[in-house]
Amino acid sequence: MSLAAELWAATSEQAQAALEHPFVRGLAQGSLDTDLFKRYILQDAFFLDAFARAYALALARCPDREGMRAFFTLLGGVLDELRLHAGYAARWGAADALETLVPAPATLAYTDFLLATAALGSVGETCAAMTPCMRLYAYLGQSLARAGADRETNPYAEWVRTYAAADFEDLAATLERLLDRYGSPTPAVQAAYARAMQLEVAFFEAASQPVQAPTGSGAARCTSE
Repeated sequence: MSLAAELWAATSEQAQAALEHPFVRGLAQGSLDTDLFKRYILQDAFFLDAFARAYALALARCPDREGMRAFFTLLGGVLDELRLHAGYAARWGAADALETLVPAPATLAYTDFLLATAALGSVGETCAAMTPCMRLYAYLGQSLARAGADRETNPYAEWVRTYAAADFEDLAATLERLLDRYGSPTPAVQAAYARAMQLEVAFFEAASQPVQAPTGSGAARCTSE
């Protein structure tokens, strides 16, 4: 079994918890409150910006050209994902909210962890910190699509199709190959992978909290308090 497969198997309980989370079930059923989804997308855009920067750091520190090309492809994939999120925001008239976004504590915990790992850890540790996001979302998208959540009547079908797509699976598999190439089963690599999976579930938990009515007359903000 490859290192990526071993680490995924070791965190299968968190992956199942994410699949069964009320937020993800709401996406699958089409019953998720729209305001919760909007807040999630805005928080996810903040997260993806950090994810792209972590890829850039890994690319800069990669020891060989083959890995550099792979990280370049992965960076392009996350930039495409950011364009999708910008499209959501524009569709809802929430483009300004991306500029005035206040990241939630769960979002900051994840981005701080990613960027610190990418800046201070090895390329293998960076791959371990980033792979759970890609593999988990591919797993969720494919699982929900098999259950019929990509049906036209589901308002969140686009989200499901994005992560169920073969192109996204290819990106997840590419990152797993990089983890196998540059990582080793050290405590640091194992801890980075496990921490990222914990933060994924925490991100969904924060996204499922009720949206507070805005107070005051300041600019629109997106929080999960």
